[in-house]
Amino acid sequence: MNANPNRLTAVLLPVGMLLIAMMSVQTGASLAKSLFPAIGAQGTTTLRLVFASILMTLILRPWRTTFTSSSLRTVLIYGIALGGMNFLFYMAIRTIPLGIGVALEFTGPLAVALLHSRKVTDFIWIVLAVTGLTLLIPMGQANGLDLAGALYALGAGVCWAGYILFGQKAGADHGVQTAALGVVIAAIFIAPIGVAHAGSALLDPALIPIALGVAVLSTALPYSLEMIALTRMPVRTFGTLMSMEPAVGALSGLLFLHESLTLTQWLAISAIIVASVGATLTTRPEPVALVPAD
Repeated sequence: MNANPNRLTAVLLPVGMLLIAMMSVQTGASLAKSLFPAIGAQGTTTLRLVFASILMTLILRPWRTTFTSSSLRTVLIYGIALGGMNFLFYMAIRTIPLGIGVALEFTGPLAVALLHSRKVTDFIWIVLAVTGLTLLIPMGQANGLDLAGALYALGAGVCWAGYILFGQKAGADHGVQTAALGVVIAAIFIAPIGVAHAGSALLDPALIPIALGVAVLSTALPYSLEMIALTRMPVRTFGTLMSMEPAVGALSGLLFLHESLTLTQWLAISAIIVASVGATLTTRPEPVALVPAD
């Protein structure tokens, strides 16, 4: 009699963890926007990565791993991609709604998924993704969406694709310790930009609690939950659920930032989500790179 409830718990627990992780990431992004007036997206990215690198280093202790020159090069590219993804995403959501930023950025992992599949049905997902992008990217000022912000989000998607490709290789070589070293590299890569933009404002003690909250919500907590969830569910299920993140981002923007979207924008986000789910379900199984990035 206890078998079914136990089986139900085994299914629902990792799903719940993954949903909490997605909500945590987007809540962290919403909180990060509150720092933009004081230190800009550049300074916010810097503080988030610095605090995240400290937390991840203390938790994962990457110094216990020995790296070769080849593996260090892979981790270096992985860290730069991670830093670029964070930086460009925050630059994007300065001027475009959070949900749209996530949807445009999500084209990166969607492209990676489509590249790993050769089925005829993939044409459907490509058409849906292109349709969503066409509806989202401004072709004029009528839709009220900032073109520069949209391009920043697409740039973040390119970095996300690099993060996945190099993260899988680096992770296969050295496991989860790679993540901590990658965040450290990302912080070193982005810090000069943040310092040049915000200067001594980064040292304001009043910003520390918010920046620490962003680091925990956007990196430490979701990364840990995603790691646990992935060990308890099929990779394909994990990828399908992660495809819901643009919708979670849109809802977070609505709840925390009062960013309302038009019907067309919701339809565009839905098209990208369906394309992501379809690509995940039809591609051959691959390891999933954890994404504590947005």
